[in-house]
Amino acid sequence: MAPSPSLDSLSSEPGAYILAIDLKRKLALDIAALAGPLRPPVLVPGRYVYCGSAYGASGPRARIARHLKRRNSMRWHVDRLSTAGHIVHIAALAGGSECALFAGLCALPGTSVPLPGFGSSDCRVCAAHLAAVPADFDIAEYLIGFRSPA
Repeated sequence: MAPSPSLDSLSSEPGAYILAIDLKRKLALDIAALAGPLRPPVLVPGRYVYCGSAYGASGPRARIARHLKRRNSMRWHVDRLSTAGHIVHIAALAGGSECALFAGLCALPGTSVPLPGFGSSDCRVCAAHLAAVPADFDIAEYLIGFRSPA
């Protein structure tokens, strides 16, 4: 089943994007940089939201298209999750900031950071760019009410 909305409806303008990913089985991640007391780091079944950015000429639409493909090449942390799980919702925000999107998510009840450092190895501000959210989390509703934290 394809995620909603359709990929073609998303902006190709540089900016931020969100992937909602349902994980049905426990996922052990082979990511040495994230290994702490839990070796290897593990994500439990549930819904996760990843906040990313694509400021190049292709923008978020091309980046999301890459995440939607099943592949062997694991370039980013989220590749492991998107390959093991099912992307159920996608969104792009022209000119948006992945850090602002993530900070807004973290302010919502029931949201947590499952693995510090996941998806944010080049960020000096955020604990991660991956949040565990309630199963009924709705990206479209979140974006309607989204306000960048001050």
